[in-house]
Amino acid sequence: LVAAEHNKVGLEKLVIGVNVNGESKAYPIQIIGYHHQVRDTVGGTPVMVTYCTVCRTGRVFSPTMNGKPETFRLVGMDHFNAMFEDATTKSWWRQVTGESVAGPLKGTKLNELPSQQTTLGNWLRLHPDSKILQPDSAFAEQYADLELFDKGTIKSGLEKRDSGSWKMKSWVIGIESNQFSKAYDWNRLLSEKMIQDSIGSLPVLLTLADDSVNFYVHDRRLNNSVLSFERAIGDTLIDIQSRSKWTMDGVCVSGPYADKKLERVQAYQEFWHSWQTFHPNTTKY
Repeated sequence: LVAAEHNKVGLEKLVIGVNVNGESKAYPIQIIGYHHQVRDTVGGTPVMVTYCTVCRTGRVFSPTMNGKPETFRLVGMDHFNAMFEDATTKSWWRQVTGESVAGPLKGTKLNELPSQQTTLGNWLRLHPDSKILQPDSAFAEQYADLELFDKGTIKSGLEKRDSGSWKMKSWVIGIESNQFSKAYDWNRLLSEKMIQDSIGSLPVLLTLADDSVNFYVHDRRLNNSVLSFERAIGDTLIDIQSRSKWTMDGVCVSGPYADKKLERVQAYQEFWHSWQTFHPNTTKY
């Protein structure tokens, strides 16, 4: 991993960004999509950054079990999702949920850490001191096979996006809140640029930047009130209650709520078949 001034990964590439204890690192999906996992330490905390291209799922877990770092290897797929095996007990773990589904630790779940899918350029705007995972020249050919994965135009039938809505390979934004889960059609977000909704008791705000790539999900609650928003010019929002101006990052830049921040909600862009399979009780927006 290198600092931005030594980075050779394109700023338009999608990454899984992680920030722990003030340290930030970015892991390009094109790289971890081939390797399926990267073991690292961020902010003094061991992390396991994972990605499954067949489900379009990026997840970051703590690989520590019983107080000790565990080692995992890829052993196959279950319902199209990558399956890992731990070295100690030989239990099998789903990448999408971090749950063991076979072996002595069946039913156990790895602790998931917050992460964000975004372009590298956007991540560096938010975290200029971030380090970026660089490609290994020994796998140049394998990385090249995933060159078009970010945009969904890759030739592989298992990894290519379906441009229609609610098809197996359609993109959705998936959100969980307590026992509730909901999927939002990517095409609808592309069209509307902003969606305001509630998942159980959680009022959410989904926004898509003008680049039609970077998306944000926030909790609309502030000071015990639920805010409503409208889009302004560019990547700017205005809350209806106070007419304050907000960035897509959930930061108020002017008005009565200046310097206030909305809490980010963990959300994922993935294939509809994956979200539906692993969230069988999900609803559709």
